[in-house]
Amino acid sequence: MTNATQSLVGKVAVVTGGAGGIGVATVEALAVAGAHVVLADIVDDTANEAAEKLAAQGLSVVGHSVDIASEASVERLVDFTVDTFGGIDVLDNNAALTATIRQDRDVVSMSVELWDQVLAVNLRGPMLLCKHTVPVMIERGGGSIINIASGQGLSGDRVMVAYGSSKGGLIALTRSVAAAYGADGIRCNAVAPGLVRTPALEADMPVPVQEMFQSANLIPRLGTPQDVSQLVAFLASPAASFITGQVLSVDGGFLAHLPTLSPLPPR
Repeated sequence: MTNATQSLVGKVAVVTGGAGGIGVATVEALAVAGAHVVLADIVDDTANEAAEKLAAQGLSVVGHSVDIASEASVERLVDFTVDTFGGIDVLDNNAALTATIRQDRDVVSMSVELWDQVLAVNLRGPMLLCKHTVPVMIERGGGSIINIASGQGLSGDRVMVAYGSSKGGLIALTRSVAAAYGADGIRCNAVAPGLVRTPALEADMPVPVQEMFQSANLIPRLGTPQDVSQLVAFLASPAASFITGQVLSVDGGFLAHLPTLSPLPPR
């Protein structure tokens, strides 16, 4: 039986958006499991600072800057990882554009510029990472790709049409990659978090709105970065060797029922 705490010894992982709340928790979870991890984020100083904090704990983590909407930048990240650690076994496509969420409303008010900006990061970025990572994984006999989608990609909403569409597209990309490269030993799965309590959430979402989401969860709390990162570490590990092409929700049961009925008392 695989020791979960050391299931990734000798493996090499890349985590995009690695300096954020879910990202840094994922980097730590993979490194604790024994992986060498490249923490990639759009700002070089931020990536290096976050990586240094984890390296100070004895974990094998290095930082690198990347703009995932740029193919040249993605190629540099892949080359850096191969040059530093010898290959890539795990890719966590975690980075996403969230700064535009307040302007991301409905279709009628959607600007083409905002739409293109969101999809360039949230969908083209993971595609580019897959494009340039899959060949490296095939050379090593396979690997695991985990795309961080969202509950917004599984259900419709009155707002965040660009974000939700990008995450729905990411789920389709997940299944396409799984279908195309399973025979090459590559597994590709998506994780769909619900509302996760991160510093960005605390800064941007009013408490009453957070409480509204929490009231609709079957597990009466909001998610934590660790709820997501532990699932990513599992999907990256040999323990998930027969799981591919799947979308796994980490949302406290938010989408498992009709939230409009959640205030009703239990039977």
